[in-house]
Amino acid sequence: MTALEPSSSASLVRAIQKSVGDSFASIANPITHGFFEITHNSFALLGLAVVFAVITLTAQPDLREAGESRLTAWLLERQEAAIGFTEPGAIDRATAANPKDLPRQQAAVAFWLSRKYGVAPEPLSVLVAEAFEIGKKAKLDPTLILAIMAIESGFNPFAQSPVGAQGLMQVMTKIHHAKYENFGGKLAAFDPVTNLRVGVKVLQECIARAGSVEAGLKFYVGAANMESDGGYAAKVMAEHARLLAVVSGRVPAYGPAVRAPHAIPASLPLKPEEPGLPDDKTGEKIAGLALS
Repeated sequence: MTALEPSSSASLVRAIQKSVGDSFASIANPITHGFFEITHNSFALLGLAVVFAVITLTAQPDLREAGESRLTAWLLERQEAAIGFTEPGAIDRATAANPKDLPRQQAAVAFWLSRKYGVAPEPLSVLVAEAFEIGKKAKLDPTLILAIMAIESGFNPFAQSPVGAQGLMQVMTKIHHAKYENFGGKLAAFDPVTNLRVGVKVLQECIARAGSVEAGLKFYVGAANMESDGGYAAKVMAEHARLLAVVSGRVPAYGPAVRAPHAIPASLPLKPEEPGLPDDKTGEKIAGLALS
């Protein structure tokens, strides 16, 4: 066998390499093209899916809301699993505010009542602000409203007397149930702001009927037909005077507040012997005033 010349061998090797390279190129090109087509089509399909989902959710608000609710629930579950139970919306139910956000006089009242009655200033701030606002509308001194709350319940929104007077203003819920209809029903008696508003309405009617604040307080406590109100009006007016002093910039001294339960809660029905009030209508009258 004749040996190949060196130049011939090199040429042969280059020819073989070129042939192999061409073969790989011919194989790689379809593979590369196919991969590009697959990925290109996948991205296109993904884009179409996103567009379709957006259109569907836009056209179907109920589906969007359901999806948002499920996503929120899932996120909350993940958060609870990580850090324990949580409810971001709980703050919306809280009857509390920063007393430093109140006007100076209202903040002074909130802090003074907080110290005297051992109640947090944050919920008291809401009640003080509401008393000042509704007092202006009802043409009643807000410190009188706060004094009644102090004497009646000691600012306990869940207080209840043995005969059924309830909440901050100790209104007889069963008798004044009509006044709670615009607030969702009788259970609103335990919402502090609602109870305050209903109590102010009852107080306003009592004062209008009696002709003066002191006489109206006697009606409010249900002692209109009695010789004495047990010192109720005097207690309210004394607390009212102290709160007026706080508003004016003076800080009156006080001892620990101890609320003695009333023998007669606010707004008991009048006795049936009052002229013009039939016996069978006694339960429909409070402090001599028709239900509103």
